[in-house]
Amino acid sequence: MIYPTAQDWLKAPAKRIALFGMSGLGKTHLSNMLRARGGWFHYSVDYRIGTRYMGEHIADSFKTAAMKVPDLAELLRSDSIYIASNITFDNLAPLSKYLGKPGDPAKGGLPFEEYLRRQELHRQAEISAMLDTAHFIDRAKRLYDYDHFVCDTSGSLCEVVDPADPADPVLTAISEHMLLIWIEGTEAHTEALVQRFDRAPKPMYYQPDFLHAAWAEYTEANALAEDAVDPDAFVRWTYARALAHRQPRYRAIAETWGVTVAAMDVAKVASAEDFEALIAGAIDRRGR
Repeated sequence: MIYPTAQDWLKAPAKRIALFGMSGLGKTHLSNMLRARGGWFHYSVDYRIGTRYMGEHIADSFKTAAMKVPDLAELLRSDSIYIASNITFDNLAPLSKYLGKPGDPAKGGLPFEEYLRRQELHRQAEISAMLDTAHFIDRAKRLYDYDHFVCDTSGSLCEVVDPADPADPVLTAISEHMLLIWIEGTEAHTEALVQRFDRAPKPMYYQPDFLHAAWAEYTEANALAEDAVDPDAFVRWTYARALAHRQPRYRAIAETWGVTVAAMDVAKVASAEDFEALIAGAIDRRGR
């Protein structure tokens, strides 16, 4: 780790971290707090994915929909209107909408092959966005004179790396520049996330082998053709399984490449000083 001891961390003039874990446990909240109150540069991987790497695909999908409306099609052909997504750190709806859900097109579902294609685009984009962190660490200092840097990773980081591979290219690259910090939730957190997702199911990125197995099991168990699957029902059914699939992968990343902090402790952090003390404790525990 780039901060071998708690004292190395506390005395470091430039603190650089990557937060990872399940979406909904405080990564973005903590990043926003550090940016607002502690003078940290906030690098959002999801924002980078949705703008730099997926922006054209997202805009093209909007244009495809607009071309089905004659008046809009005419205006698009004559370059009279401009269509683009308005992604922000706190509103990733255009990226989520593009990623989509598989199933019945009458219910907004995508053909499974198209869904897989978009999943692969996201995988490539996420890897690229993670590898961009070194550039943004330099850019944050060179352009804006930020010493401290927080990388707010996607919840699917564990799906695009191999935690068991000591030579994993993404984990190797980012660990050379940042301390990896897993925000670990409890079973109660997981249950709350499942309930929240059940109320408003959203698109997600899944590791390919897991996704293929889940799709095959769901369609076979329910005797459904691919275009008869209710998209929301499928992603609801898959979500809890996905969280269980991710948990050991997060843990393996933390055990090999970083440190762990509890989500309940993260929720108590009110300042950059609180955060620095929390991480110092995590480094001490790892050392013991």
